[in-house]
Amino acid sequence: MTAAQRIQAVLFDLDGTLIDSAPDLGGAGNDLRARRGLPALPLADFRPMTGAGARGMLGVALQITPEHPEFETLKHDYLAIYEARMTRLTRVFEDMAPVLDALDAAGLPWGIVTNKHSRFAAPVVAATGLDRRSRVLVCGDTTPHAKPHPAPLFEAARRMGVDPARCLYVGDDLRDVQAGRAAGMGTVAVAWGYLGQGEPIDAWGADHQINLPAELLKLPGMA
Repeated sequence: MTAAQRIQAVLFDLDGTLIDSAPDLGGAGNDLRARRGLPALPLADFRPMTGAGARGMLGVALQITPEHPEFETLKHDYLAIYEARMTRLTRVFEDMAPVLDALDAAGLPWGIVTNKHSRFAAPVVAATGLDRRSRVLVCGDTTPHAKPHPAPLFEAARRMGVDPARCLYVGDDLRDVQAGRAAGMGTVAVAWGYLGQGEPIDAWGADHQINLPAELLKLPGMA
């Protein structure tokens, strides 16, 4: 890749890509179960569906879908519980920290684009210290559309003053790859994320697939 084609910015999904929020998201699911007199489930039951937010957590915790007549009430209860504990156990993935350090040292700006609403995303990003380093935070309610629509990614690139075609978008969900491709960005699917229960990561059509955060630094255009 020539100098003119080098990546000028990296954008990351939040949950499952930059941070491990499963302990708090799943923990809120168990807190909701406890209120209903139900025993706690293993975190491993919640982890694969963490990327699906409240819908995924309620599906695991109470085996209900959005079509259930009590879904909206239970979703409200779940989100209130999660908001009260959302920074208790959530951390930046240990192996991601040196990657962010390397990006900062190289002067390569990076930002966050998440479907998590700002009510939850901003406090979590602040609690993990990412707010002091990330050049932009675009949340699920920042633009009229959320991922897989490309609007959030276009907004992030606009705020950073970077051509979308010179950005990489890194995420752990099919929606991340779909949004990145629709925005004309290079896409990177990460295998350490939550991944969900849909198509396997190999079928997402990402430009790159990596198993460890450090591999991001070796991708074409990053040097």
